[in-house]
Amino acid sequence: MRRDLERLNHVLIPATKSERDRYRNSRLARRARPLVWMITRMTREGRVMLASVALASILAIDLGRTDAHVLVFAMGSLLLASVLLAPAYRLPGVTVDVRCPRRVTIGEEIALTLSFRNDGPAEHRFIRVERPLLPWDGKWRGAQPTLARLPPGGSASAVVHARFIARGEHHIDPLSAAPLLPLWLAQGRAVRTPGARFVVVPRVARVTSFAIGRNRRHQLGGVASAAKTGDATDLLGVRPYRPGDPVRDLHARSWARHGSPMVREYQEEHLSRIGLVVDTDVAAAGDDPFEGALSLAAGVIARLALGEARVDLLVAGDGAHALASERNVGSLDHALDVLAAVQPSGPFSAERTLARLGSHLDTLSAIVLVFLAWDPARAAFVAALRARGTACTVLIVGDRTAREPHGTTVALDAITRGEALAL
Repeated sequence: MRRDLERLNHVLIPATKSERDRYRNSRLARRARPLVWMITRMTREGRVMLASVALASILAIDLGRTDAHVLVFAMGSLLLASVLLAPAYRLPGVTVDVRCPRRVTIGEEIALTLSFRNDGPAEHRFIRVERPLLPWDGKWRGAQPTLARLPPGGSASAVVHARFIARGEHHIDPLSAAPLLPLWLAQGRAVRTPGARFVVVPRVARVTSFAIGRNRRHQLGGVASAAKTGDATDLLGVRPYRPGDPVRDLHARSWARHGSPMVREYQEEHLSRIGLVVDTDVAAAGDDPFEGALSLAAGVIARLALGEARVDLLVAGDGAHALASERNVGSLDHALDVLAAVQPSGPFSAERTLARLGSHLDTLSAIVLVFLAWDPARAAFVAALRARGTACTVLIVGDRTAREPHGTTVALDAITRGEALAL
């Protein structure tokens, strides 16, 4: 309900950059540019004065009974003079850039840092940062920063904060910085930053332990991050030299201790490759459990990344996504990017999900299933996986009172509150 109201309140603000650019280039927007220019030349104090002038004008209609029109003309003239003088105030030699993190957790504040550099000969005072309109899920936090002084050849920085309540890739339109005129009723010509891009990712559930039944299937070649070149191997021990053994495998200390050539003996590495399937059938539970399932999936991946297991495949929504190729390097970041873009889908289908797993089933040691409910379709899917010899761990997002014998029920409020989850 809250998200629907947020969307309704921002129905006139396009959600994506492409839609906003198309709106800016529309015929209506081109015709409204003079009015937009005048409004953007005013500061927030100037806009308050403009509203006051408009209100006072209504009270000053009867010129025979009140002298309020004198105040209206005085305020209006002062405001108009400030707007007309605004183009004369510029920031020559000033450049500004913006930096922001690549990812931010949903509901948490993101900090955008603006870096100012004055390569001109003059000092500038009172530079205010103007923030663009945000899409429906975003809200600026705190006041607009104002730089009191920017000396020639100097630099300064300012930070603005925002918060977003919807997952996915976001693009913030360029911010601007403009000099303030005396009385702070208007501002001069602005310099603009580039746009800022980042991804709002789901919250990572606090999974403190995770027990998973798995088959350690032989993985020829191991992983690319193994220390030994060629096929990835584990050191098994040392043994006497045999003709044809690589010279690089000779072990000098064992040779000196035994008095005869000894070589290192390796065995090819066996890995625990894990697949993770996230249920996206929102009709089975609702939006909040769906967001909780994504958070739980992120927590499971983060926990497995701390051990020897490796999450190779993430199935969510309409596709199967292979994660980072090296052992746990970047796998969580990659998974968060995938989960950030997941959208609700239709009813859960065992056949369709098995097709997405495809040939990966032959290499996966186990599969973690994050479900929103338990029904015959999901039971048939789990049975089909186990029939192919794949170990399965079933997690069901529900409430604290629910108990499902076919899997582990994880309370939604425990996920959202950040409670420790021992699974």
